[in-house]
Amino acid sequence: MDSDAALLAHPTSFLPPLIRLSSQSADDISNAMCKLRNLYWPQKPTTLPPKISLPKRSIARFIHDDSVPDSGYASAEEDTDEEDIEENMTHIADPRDDDLDVLRADSMERDFAMKWITGFISRSDVWIDLATTDKDRDNRANLLDEATSLLTGFMNDEDSDEQAEAILRSFTFASTNGSTIEVELNDAPLLDDDHTCVGLQSWGSSIRLGERLCATPEKFFLSPESARPLRILELGAGTGLLSIIAAKLLHTSSPVVIATDYHPDVLANLTTNVTRTLPGCPPAPIAVRMLDWENPIYSPPLDEPFDVILAADVVYHPDHARWIKGCVERLLARPNVKNPTGGVFWMIIAVRTTGRHEGLDNSVDDVFPHVSKSGTDGGLTLVVLDMEETEKLEGIGRADECGYKLFRIGWNAAA
Repeated sequence: MDSDAALLAHPTSFLPPLIRLSSQSADDISNAMCKLRNLYWPQKPTTLPPKISLPKRSIARFIHDDSVPDSGYASAEEDTDEEDIEENMTHIADPRDDDLDVLRADSMERDFAMKWITGFISRSDVWIDLATTDKDRDNRANLLDEATSLLTGFMNDEDSDEQAEAILRSFTFASTNGSTIEVELNDAPLLDDDHTCVGLQSWGSSIRLGERLCATPEKFFLSPESARPLRILELGAGTGLLSIIAAKLLHTSSPVVIATDYHPDVLANLTTNVTRTLPGCPPAPIAVRMLDWENPIYSPPLDEPFDVILAADVVYHPDHARWIKGCVERLLARPNVKNPTGGVFWMIIAVRTTGRHEGLDNSVDDVFPHVSKSGTDGGLTLVVLDMEETEKLEGIGRADECGYKLFRIGWNAAA
């Protein structure tokens, strides 16, 4: 197969079946990945200099030669010869370009390639162990890095498509007694040069937790025994989905809902979403406030404890779980006579097995010990009371997400 034909080959035709991965050599997998990279991210050809100067050649002509009448365009043609050459050099269309564009836009082929890479990564440890020499093992390990790079490339392409413009997203969640909760959110495009603005878009984990809140609100919003309104805080609120759901679910009891985030653009978009979704809602106000987890300022309305704290996909840096714990220790209601267990912190985290956020869900376990391992020193500490694994649903979440962990965190007195 020549190089042109290889470039136009479909991933479904050249990616080897993963069920027979054990029989594939490092060269076989390397060739497959090379074809995949050349198809979706080909190297740009070397560009020619802006202008190539061609020497002018004078053609001798007899002064009285009347055999070729001068139409008046001769000098013009002579002046534009070089321009015509340059234009022809730069604008010759290759008919294969259209075929490549069609192939690269084929969602079935792209999805197949992504699933193949994901499957290869999940099976790579066994495949690497089949290496016959140290060099073969190194080559196979390098191909795992290449697979991760390819998967990241696909995800970045998807993110670029999603981030091209703001999207107005509508959500409808089934709730109790056959009712529904409807939320309309503005997902703004991310800023390419600022990784701290991820809250401009709705993430799969917030949607999954939102479904759970609506399905069984009594599980997540247990009211304190006192007559005062429930105080609810959302950390890293982003587009505000969880805060808006809480306000709508509990509007009859007039809860106090505080939605917090850090980035100014995120806070502006959050305010827009709150205003858009709750213009005529019965009294269930949502206050939008800035909160820096690393250097928190607990000014009103963050100066009083909260009965419920919500957070979705807030750990995308090794330090985040530790910073969040410091905030929750300060803000979560502690056990008292009227509420012996204190407040509860619900946090859902995406499980990622590839990419730059791989394994960050484990940092929650490192910072919040499970109640069974919290010790018996008698001190009041935050512990994981329960953890539930939730599967990823088709069409929700990013390509690097393979599921979610929902943590119920509270004071060890609640055990």
